[in-house]
Amino acid sequence: MVRRSSGITLQQLTYYIEVAAEGSISAAADLLYVAQPTMSAAMKDLEGRVGRDLLVRSARGVTLTTDGVEFLGYARQVVEQVALLEQRYLGRPPSRRLLGVSTQHYSFAVDAMVRMVKATEAAEYEFSLRETRTWDIIEDVRTLRSELGILYRNDFNRNVIDKLLRDSGLAFRPLFIAEPHIFISRKNPLAARDRVTLDDLAEVPRLTFDQGANNSFYFAEEILSTLSSTREIRVSDRATIFNLMIGLDGYTISTGIISDDLDPEIVAIPLDVDERIEIGWIGHSAIPLTEQAQRYLAELRTVVASFGVTLLG
Repeated sequence: MVRRSSGITLQQLTYYIEVAAEGSISAAADLLYVAQPTMSAAMKDLEGRVGRDLLVRSARGVTLTTDGVEFLGYARQVVEQVALLEQRYLGRPPSRRLLGVSTQHYSFAVDAMVRMVKATEAAEYEFSLRETRTWDIIEDVRTLRSELGILYRNDFNRNVIDKLLRDSGLAFRPLFIAEPHIFISRKNPLAARDRVTLDDLAEVPRLTFDQGANNSFYFAEEILSTLSSTREIRVSDRATIFNLMIGLDGYTISTGIISDDLDPEIVAIPLDVDERIEIGWIGHSAIPLTEQAQRYLAELRTVVASFGVTLLG
């Protein structure tokens, strides 16, 4: 255990944020034009001041300890608030905006990012939007690679997802409840239906997002994942799944919210099943959101509300 001292400087917090982002003390030093020994000493001194180990050092770089992950959340808050104070009271230009979001494959998450980026007043920004696997979303937020995660839960996966979130120090906060729809090509014969049933889909290729090594039914991105299918294709990205909907007349099950601007060839048809999809965002239980994360969630709510969906909370 490192020795406790007193006082933390804004410079140390800035250094620490970059070290965490780069996964390397030397890479952060290069990025900030600081000598590597100076950066290394600053990190050692920071750990001494907080009285806790924040970094695990190895030949491959650095990773954050559990305390380090929590500390990073607060460090980001402090640095952002100082930037806002300087902007408001010292007349400085808006600071460089930062935000990471990891999400299941939802076009409304992309729409919200588009709106947020267009509305930003910063001359410089660095945003990341990762459409990825369910397990990886949780891991991204746990390690603060992303500040927010967007995913779904329902009666089937709720207990498993909630336990994993609790064990990771995360919390699920509902955004809205969606009725299940299928996404299909506009040229698919089923596109003319007002509703479809599972029987209608019996001979239609089912398209699902591959979950990699964590390919449990509980981590599936689609509801009814335990139902057998004679024709199933797993994919890893949204562009591929849409191409297969068009090329093979395949389908996937999702929320029914789809962007005509981003996905003009795909339509959503209600699926006649007694199921609901609860979409929400995940974040650290004890770490407040940065202003930029709050802005993204505001845009997300605006996008979803534009489809006539009732928001929760």
